[in-house]
Amino acid sequence: MNYHPLPQPEEIPVREREDAMGAYLMMFASIGAGLPLPIINLIAAIIYFFVNKKKSRFVHFHALQSLLSQLPTSLINAGGVFWAVRIFFFHWEFSDAFKGYLIMAAAANLIYFIFSIIAAVQARKGRMYYLIFFGRISYEYAYRVREESTEKAQNLPPK
Repeated sequence: MNYHPLPQPEEIPVREREDAMGAYLMMFASIGAGLPLPIINLIAAIIYFFVNKKKSRFVHFHALQSLLSQLPTSLINAGGVFWAVRIFFFHWEFSDAFKGYLIMAAAANLIYFIFSIIAAVQARKGRMYYLIFFGRISYEYAYRVREESTEKAQNLPPK
């Protein structure tokens, strides 16, 4: 497969670096909205991705990587919120399983927070930073050379 060349840090305009960094800061969207709902972060990341993906391949890569890396933590957080709501409203037991889930969710969020801050700093410096699992997917999607069809699109009747 062919890939577009990676830009060097000094070749990337400051505005693109800041846009790439901003993708990782979408994790703070729910705090900015004043609501403790994890889905708001995910919605903000999706909107940010679709608004900024056309700016450059560098911004596209970082916005996609941020979005993909946010999916697991958003799902874990949503599960914790729904479980807590069921305990609060339906008087379920505050079990050891729920406590364990909260500890696991806190650890996942801490890991996500640390790696997102590192990625944001690297993006601001104009560098590529590949997160485990999501970096390769984002690179493939943003930098792979796609074969353009040489045939013109035609409207044909159904067969």
